[in-house]
Amino acid sequence: MQVSAGHAFDIALVPVSHPAIGEIRIGDDLFAVGRAEVPFSAYPPDVVATLSRRHARIFAEHGAVYVADMGSKNGTRVNGVIVAAQAARLRDGDELSFGTALTYRVQLHERAAARAAPVLNLTLTLTPERDDLGLQPIVVSAFPFLVSKADDTFARYRDDYPHQVAYLSRRHAHIHLKGGRPYVEDLGSTNGTYVAGKRIGDQAVALEDGDLVAFGGNHFVYKVGIACAAHDDATVLPGYSGNAGEAAAPALVGTSADPTLSASPGRTAEPEPAAVQAAEALPVEEADKTTFVAAAGSFLDIFCVDYDAQGEDEVNPEPEQRPPGAANAHEKGHKRSRGALMLAEVAKSAGVADRISLKRAGPWGGALLAGLAVLFAVLYWRGAPEREMKALQANGNDAQAAVVADAYLARHPDNAQFQVMGTQALLRAQVPAWVAKLTAHDFRGAETVLADMKGLGRHNADVGPLLEELAWIGRLDRFMVERGGLEAPIRIYVDDLKIRDVLARWSQDEATHQRLLERIAAYVPTFRDTYAQALSYVRKLQSDDAVYLAAIDRLNTAIATELGRDQPEALQPMLADYSTKYPRLAGLDRVQEDLRQYTQLINALRARALGPLMAQVGKSSFSTPAFQEQFRKLAASRLPAPDVVRQYEAVARAWQKGDSATATSELAQLNAGPWAGDQAKDLAHKQAVAAKYAAVQKARGTAGYDDLLLDFYALLEPAQDSYFAAAVDADLGAIRGTALKRAQAQMNRALVAWRQYRNNGAIGSEARLESGISAKFRAQAHLLSEARDDAQQGMRIYAQLKSGDAEQWRNVEDEIKAEVELQRRSLLELRSVLEPGVLTAKLALIGTAQQTAGDGGKQP
Repeated sequence: MQVSAGHAFDIALVPVSHPAIGEIRIGDDLFAVGRAEVPFSAYPPDVVATLSRRHARIFAEHGAVYVADMGSKNGTRVNGVIVAAQAARLRDGDELSFGTALTYRVQLHERAAARAAPVLNLTLTLTPERDDLGLQPIVVSAFPFLVSKADDTFARYRDDYPHQVAYLSRRHAHIHLKGGRPYVEDLGSTNGTYVAGKRIGDQAVALEDGDLVAFGGNHFVYKVGIACAAHDDATVLPGYSGNAGEAAAPALVGTSADPTLSASPGRTAEPEPAAVQAAEALPVEEADKTTFVAAAGSFLDIFCVDYDAQGEDEVNPEPEQRPPGAANAHEKGHKRSRGALMLAEVAKSAGVADRISLKRAGPWGGALLAGLAVLFAVLYWRGAPEREMKALQANGNDAQAAVVADAYLARHPDNAQFQVMGTQALLRAQVPAWVAKLTAHDFRGAETVLADMKGLGRHNADVGPLLEELAWIGRLDRFMVERGGLEAPIRIYVDDLKIRDVLARWSQDEATHQRLLERIAAYVPTFRDTYAQALSYVRKLQSDDAVYLAAIDRLNTAIATELGRDQPEALQPMLADYSTKYPRLAGLDRVQEDLRQYTQLINALRARALGPLMAQVGKSSFSTPAFQEQFRKLAASRLPAPDVVRQYEAVARAWQKGDSATATSELAQLNAGPWAGDQAKDLAHKQAVAAKYAAVQKARGTAGYDDLLLDFYALLEPAQDSYFAAAVDADLGAIRGTALKRAQAQMNRALVAWRQYRNNGAIGSEARLESGISAKFRAQAHLLSEARDDAQQGMRIYAQLKSGDAEQWRNVEDEIKAEVELQRRSLLELRSVLEPGVLTAKLALIGTAQQTAGDGGKQP
């Protein structure tokens, strides 16, 4: 909601974190947030535990609402962005947080004209308590009013009372209206604000007619006078005396064109009509005094911290205590000479004393003056670099100021003041160019600018952490842009690792990161948009972490669990579900491919078939970390040793060339170790294939050739025996009709055995758990094994001949293979229950995993 300038409106804070505490409605222009302020003082202790006594201020100005942090310990945030040196604009719907426990939703309600409060023309007059200091009365008729040593209201006394003006702070105190009554609040000044002789604390104090208020000690002490007029009719507020101006005696009032204008004592000026009316409203007490008409300040100025000006206030540890109106003897005495004054200032600069009396110094006064002058010259010379820095920065030459600061810090590395000045100059000079490079997505250019900044600040310990924050934001921005923005896909095992790295650094000390980044933004306002964008990136990555990265963690856990159980097939449904449930998750195809390879490897390992296993080990290549890790574990514990794998590669090359003699000879000499039994089976298979192939070659053209050829083809394992399968391919095609009849017969036998197996009831858990092999288990296992063998051989002939008849039998083969695999997995899960010999025998009756997978034939 946008509120028009000049319109009155109400502010509502609706609690989000603790709904039970109720909403806060703000009708005044200024609202204090603090642990001891109403209504926070009535909240439970745990709710306000992270709230400071002077935490924040909410104020309305020029048709807008702002919040300013008062240097609170735990910070103030608007929509997650911390409020630091500058006040933050509040808009309808914003989320406003104080500390870590209190969060509100901001609601702005434009106030109807009928509800607007009547305008009271309240005038507050501050009349000097002492009349011997040359202080002038101050009339405040527009609020808020800022008490500041930089404002002409008090700065005009700097020549006469420099030490006393120094007791004031740049942001010392302010007077504002609350509920139509004036209040004074100290702004954390060095030397304090006093009402009725007591220093006020963290809360604003109401001013009553006749009160004594003092700023910074016992020099600027004023008596309060209050008068109120509504619709031009003089009215006295309840509790106030009738004539607010009794103690004030103006002879001249500043003009309406320049409300800060005042005349010096003893001078006259022609007042404007409005000024005359104001002057007539206040009786004249002394003709040689002028009244200073204070101009209204701005809450924006009052609550914006000027970092550059901090540390300039003079501390007054022991303010003088005296009755109002009394003067010190030295103030009533004769005026000092210019030399004495200069001597005093030199001595004060040197830390010798606050005041030096030449009269007391006697004949040594001149020598002391000369010595102190020399000392003053030395101090002046030593301050030359600081003056040069300030002059360069005042002229906007931050780049040269950064060079000067670094050169000075090379000689004086521990000078904290130069560190801060150098940091400010360096950031102001370089960060805008860095931001421009980053905005243009010129990341290499941004890195170059940052490298230059590190070079220019290499002797400045203060700027190092800030440059690290800029480097982090640069990496974050580059990462987000290059991957496609906020809604880009999250590449599994790529982006998730980088996201975790970004969030780990941020969450390690979020408060410190935000404090450093806010400091950069305070120096360089153009950086604020980049900072806000970085916070948006962080919030999005935190959301992705909660959803997508958590899903990746669950997937990794499932992969490790199922692969550890030798059940990779169980992962397939989960991957299919992830593809639907997490549309921004990219890279699942890599996981699918690794799962396919690993499943084939495990099937070959289960079958203890050396040839297919060696082939699978040789061609397996995993691209995802979970499968890579599991394969390393498998290779170290269960797979053949690397030297066995290398020796077997020579066997496989000879066999694939049809050199059966070399292949069998090399295989017979292979030292397979734990795989010796499987080596013997593989050798027997190869010898049988070689002998059968020679018989087929001799029987070519004879009456029994067709049957011999089909028997030979049924013996082959397509993956291993591809050379021999190709060698008889033409002959197999020549007897296509006979081959198809053989395939049809084998599929019919498989179907009969399968139906009988199911009619008898599948092998159940009771049969598998038997300590021996019952007749029923043996019979059912025989039916299942026969069904599988016939189905595989029949489907192999169909595939070799590329016959369309294979499709009608596909479901039958799949059902048989699924049941065999189920029985094998169920038996393997009983490793810890069954005696090893019984388990091996039952698995042999069911059949090998290689046969179950459909890429192997009957063992010889």
